[in-house]
Amino acid sequence: MNKFSVCSTLALASAMPWPASAQSDAAINNVLEEVIVTSSRVPMPLRQIGTSVSVITEQDIQQRGFNSLYDILRSQPSIGVSNSGGAGKVTSVRIRGEESYRTLVLLDGIDISDTSAPQVSPRMVLLLSTGIQRVDILRGPQGLMYGADAGGVVNISTIAPQEGLTGELSAEGGRYGSQQYAGSLGGGNGTVDFNLSVVDYETDGFNARTTDKVLRDDDGYDNTTLHGRFGWNVTDDLRLSLVARNVDGTNEFDSCFTVDTSSPTDNCKDENDQTAWRVAADYELGRFSHQVFYSDSDTDRDAYADGQFAFNLGGDLERSGYLGSFSSSDALRLVYGVDLETQSVDDDFLDADRDQQGYYLEYQGGFSDRFFVTAGARYDDNDDFGTHTSYRASGAYLIPLSGGELKLKATYGTGFRAPSLNEIATNNSPWTLPPAFGTELSEEESDGYDLGVAWTAQSGLYLEAVYFDQNISDEIYYDFNSFGYLQASGDTESKGVELIADWPLLDSLTLTGNYTYNDTQTITGDNRAFRPEHMGNLGINWRPLADRLTLGLNVRMSRDAEDDSGNDLDNYEVVDFNATFLIARGLEIYGRVENLLDEDYEEIPTYNTSGAAGYAGLRYSF
Repeated sequence: MNKFSVCSTLALASAMPWPASAQSDAAINNVLEEVIVTSSRVPMPLRQIGTSVSVITEQDIQQRGFNSLYDILRSQPSIGVSNSGGAGKVTSVRIRGEESYRTLVLLDGIDISDTSAPQVSPRMVLLLSTGIQRVDILRGPQGLMYGADAGGVVNISTIAPQEGLTGELSAEGGRYGSQQYAGSLGGGNGTVDFNLSVVDYETDGFNARTTDKVLRDDDGYDNTTLHGRFGWNVTDDLRLSLVARNVDGTNEFDSCFTVDTSSPTDNCKDENDQTAWRVAADYELGRFSHQVFYSDSDTDRDAYADGQFAFNLGGDLERSGYLGSFSSSDALRLVYGVDLETQSVDDDFLDADRDQQGYYLEYQGGFSDRFFVTAGARYDDNDDFGTHTSYRASGAYLIPLSGGELKLKATYGTGFRAPSLNEIATNNSPWTLPPAFGTELSEEESDGYDLGVAWTAQSGLYLEAVYFDQNISDEIYYDFNSFGYLQASGDTESKGVELIADWPLLDSLTLTGNYTYNDTQTITGDNRAFRPEHMGNLGINWRPLADRLTLGLNVRMSRDAEDDSGNDLDNYEVVDFNATFLIARGLEIYGRVENLLDEDYEEIPTYNTSGAAGYAGLRYSF
């Protein structure tokens, strides 16, 4: 059997052995061993991990049905989303109260951040949910392995190639003139494998802003995504892989300025194109594993106002490196590597680039069959801001109890963020006013920890409680008075509690829920904008006809958030319903109603949100 076609099996084989003291204990172990996450860039069983992790499966994505990935993420603990007027519009995804640019988003190993943005961050609106097989969400600082800041890591995996020939076709439509067509084809023979997919999504949308009193037009969005994965198992020990992706999106929105008169207008549009690819070689030799890789993500955006071209924004992010590991025994693994990164901006306003090198080493081990630790350090050298050292340590201790197993866990990590090329350039531009004009920015530093307890019962009941506390030192913020960036002198804080539950009441009925209390403060003690103090989800999943019919209901709530002026935002509860029915082998019909009770609310002042909207589709798999 080729080792690269059975990645999960390899991960399990490298895990530490468990004594078969009791059948119930072994059953719990087996369940948790099947959940493999990449908290340290190498596969590890969830049971051994002290990091706060959430996993979204392909089944979860298909059942919820949302077209945009950020709508899927809304249901996860400590994730807040602010959308400015519907599909394709600017959207912020915050983990534990931190902005999107403090969270690293990887798609099949590619950093899809847009370097031309004010802060280097992913354009979440470009990510459709179709074709995604799994999402691992790592909450809290992950600077050691990933170079990520305080928010964490969102690690996205698309559908992996399988042996034989497989494929899927789907079509759906619904309110706001929404249509989506998707198809995928994959296969393999143990030596070579591939998976190709295409998704075309379009919607007329709705009027993005309440302030649009003249046009009152719908602001639509189109997205065409092409994605391919290719692999070649050269030998049992060597695998070569290629990932290639292109996203073409066109978005209509409100509130921009005309080119000739600089007058406000609501006839605005931008065209986004992102091309990304990655090549890698993986080699296994005894107790050693090696990977070398190179990736490139290029983003280009053209903006239009009243039908006239306004400006162009473009950027490129190159990453290459080496990832290695060595296992001397079941109780010791060393993970080490080098990351080389080049950020560049080449648009109508700025032409600049910058390099950064990172070197890291982490120890992973177990002192018994119940106690597991990770600890390591990372050294970064930035062209503009010199060197910085980050640290991370985590631990998990397992306690067998009658009826289940208790896990105590803890994590501490640090990170840093260098000012973006855009932030630096803005402070030196002629339209910036004092005090921002000429202000030299320095790097931000972050640190955070969490303490948690998790209970896994023989019945399948899972409960988790986590306390987290993290700080940003010398936070960079935009000053609207001087049209530039300033730096706070002190700590910006985010702390709170996450409660998570998964309860299979019956074989056919499961309850899920999460609640997050998030207390965020600026250096002056004010609440940070657009961070709800209370967030939660309550879901029910019912299969009344075995595997033929699946019904789902989710209630999402938000409480006590403020805008950037300190005004209260809407409290709301949004109910979503979904259903899937298996007509015949491989053929199913599905539907959903978003905002079932037609809740009227705003996530950002003056920006509309969707009313009650129904969608239905047909999906065929072979």
